[in-house]
Parts: sequence; structure tokens; C-alpha cells
Amino acid sequence: MAALLHDTVEDTDTTFEELESHFGPAVAALVREVTDDRTLPKDERKARQVEHAAELTPRARLVKLGDKSCNVRDITTNPPVGWSVARRREYFDWTRRVVDRIRGSNAALEAHYDETLAHAYEALDALEALES
Repeated sequence: MAALLHDTVEDTDTTFEELESHFGPAVAALVREVTDDRTLPKDERKARQVEHAAELTPRARLVKLGDKSCNVRDITTNPPVGWSVARRREYFDWTRRVVDRIRGSNAALEAHYDETLAHAYEALDALEALES
């Protein structure tokens, strides 16, 4: 459940208290663990994700691995409007730094992430070749 709800507090007006009331304290705590502090500047939030990834609980690491895999896939196949190839590559590089800090958490999820990331880089390389 926490994997499905992991961005809820960041992206909506939902509170942790509402999550706890509807889904229980364990789900709310796990969502809290993987939620960025939106009061911080974007660059600082991204740096903190890398820094704190190794401190995540085992369950939070699984959520993080799944999230990064899905985000890489989504940005590869349907990038946000206005995202250049360079910006996508920068995002993919950042996800790798986060995932590298939690390696050893789940071999299957890590292999899936690695395959997804390799495909993403291949797609970007192809786009760059078309642009030049």
C-alpha cells in the first residue's frame, strides 16, 4: 500500500494523519520515510535523497527501488513536456546515485532497475544521434 501512496503527501493536500487514519500507522510511517520535504529547494531535496538512501529501512528501500524504476521507465517513454535529452540524462544519473546507496536490498528489483536504466540510456543515445 505504501508503494502506491508514496507520493501522495508530496503531490496532494493529503496529510500523514489522513494516511494513518485510512491505512494504518505502518503504511503512514513508510510513506513518511520516503517523502521529500517540499519546503526545501529542489537541489537540496535531491541531494538529501542520495545522502539518506542508505539509512532507509529495508521496506522503504523496496519502495524506493520500485519508484526509481517506474520513474526511469516513464521518463523514457513519456518524458515531461520540455525535458531535454540532457535533463533526462541528468535525472537518470541522479536515480543511479540513489539506487547505488541501497544496493544489496533486493537483487530482483535491482536487476529490473538496471535493465530499465540501460534501456533508458540507449533511448537517449538514439535521440542524441538523431539530433546531431
